[in-house]
Amino acid sequence: MTERHITTPDGLRLWSQTHGDPTDPPVLLIMGANANALGWPDEFVAALTAHRLHVLRYDHRDTGRSTHLDMTGYSLADMARDAVAVLDGHGIATAHVVGLSLGGTLGQLLALDHRDRLRTLTLMVTAALDVDFAESMRRAVTGEPTDLPTPTARIITAMAHRADPAPDRETALHRRIAEWRLLVGDAIPFDEAEFRRWENAAIDHAGSYQQPAAHAFATPVPIERGAELRHVTTPTLVIQGPRDPINPPPHGQHLADLIPGARCTSIPGLGHALPSALHPPIIAAITDHIGQFERTTT
Repeated sequence: MTERHITTPDGLRLWSQTHGDPTDPPVLLIMGANANALGWPDEFVAALTAHRLHVLRYDHRDTGRSTHLDMTGYSLADMARDAVAVLDGHGIATAHVVGLSLGGTLGQLLALDHRDRLRTLTLMVTAALDVDFAESMRRAVTGEPTDLPTPTARIITAMAHRADPAPDRETALHRRIAEWRLLVGDAIPFDEAEFRRWENAAIDHAGSYQQPAAHAFATPVPIERGAELRHVTTPTLVIQGPRDPINPPPHGQHLADLIPGARCTSIPGLGHALPSALHPPIIAAITDHIGQFERTTT
């Protein structure tokens, strides 16, 4: 395991960490909004390295040990370029990219603007670029009809309080775990101790129990770019959560339908989180997708 701060072309410092043998195929993990690298649990990372993969995770700007800009204006396209800077900083020419939630949005941008850096792409519990997330949130509140399902009212309420400062660490943990309970859903038992352990690790890593919120202010991707997904050439797997309260089905299938040759797989019980009970089928889906590419190129 190695840790390194990468300096981006615009002067930001991004904390990163690698696991596994550097001679194995590289996998870049891109976490969701306002979550640092430890949003990818150690157990999840270890399961990938056990499949002979070299795993790289990093803190987005405004999270963890990376540069904090205090909500200074930037775009999601800037955040996608951060991912490229991390690859450059580790001397990795091409990688298998796995993006979760907002990380899936960034993965789509990488496939459009930096396709030469991708071997394969896995997009988890995310929405296509042609979906206006802010508008979906607004319509969820007003009850206006939409072509695709909106986030649930309960998760919108929980997310609305993310930016409220917590008075102490225990309150912060309580809020985070309550949100995870909603994100995991009720299809599988919720392991509170597990998520408390992971959130404590994320807080220790960041050195603060306050939950980041700056990514909500990033300039979104113009929805018109969704049409460009029809020209993506990267082998793509979409993992859909049937119990996802933020991007419910058929968001995953809609995304897969836009990308030529993409497959959509649904993991039974999956919501918008990575509980260890579901690591085996998720890891199996990812490694099978990566393995198909590696077998055909060696």
